[in-house]
Amino acid sequence: MKKSFFFLILMLVLIGQRSYAQKFGYIDTEFITSKMPDYQKVQVKLDGMTKQWITEISAKNEEVSKLEKEFKLEEVLLTEDLRQQRLLQIKVKDQDAKAFQNRIFGMDGELFKAKQAAMKPILDEISKAVEKVVRQKRLDFLFDKGSDGLAMIYTNPVHDYSDYILEELGIELDPNLVDKSSENSKLEKKTNN
Repeated sequence: MKKSFFFLILMLVLIGQRSYAQKFGYIDTEFITSKMPDYQKVQVKLDGMTKQWITEISAKNEEVSKLEKEFKLEEVLLTEDLRQQRLLQIKVKDQDAKAFQNRIFGMDGELFKAKQAAMKPILDEISKAVEKVVRQKRLDFLFDKGSDGLAMIYTNPVHDYSDYILEELGIELDPNLVDKSSENSKLEKKTNN
């Protein structure tokens, strides 16, 4: 009985020490970027571009509305051919306005591309700072508590068990990839020591 109690205490101490050795941290990228002058300049530039595009889209939509109003006023006076021509003209202008709006504000639109291009140097700078702090503070995991919820920014590759899961599933890895990952783990251990 005493042996099993001693063994239980020993296991709890070892598990406690092992979990204590892992260091966690978090950052708030929204807070960090809000304090960066470069980010504020980028935001001003993007806001200006957005306002300009919204003005252009509004002008196109107003043109469509104007054509629709004119059509309704003149509809009874128009021949069937003229009526069809005007409806086609309105439809083309409306499709043009929607296509322009989608090209600017769509999933891969101009605004998205402009944000990516403008934010890349800022995010690269933050990434370099994160890498430096992670190494200095010897963190194993770093999370970001930004607007998208909690996201993992950095993980020590030593804690990646993906290979073991693939092995358990019976999936074999390319030996060249395994060698690279083990080299990265050795390099990571050297830098942490």
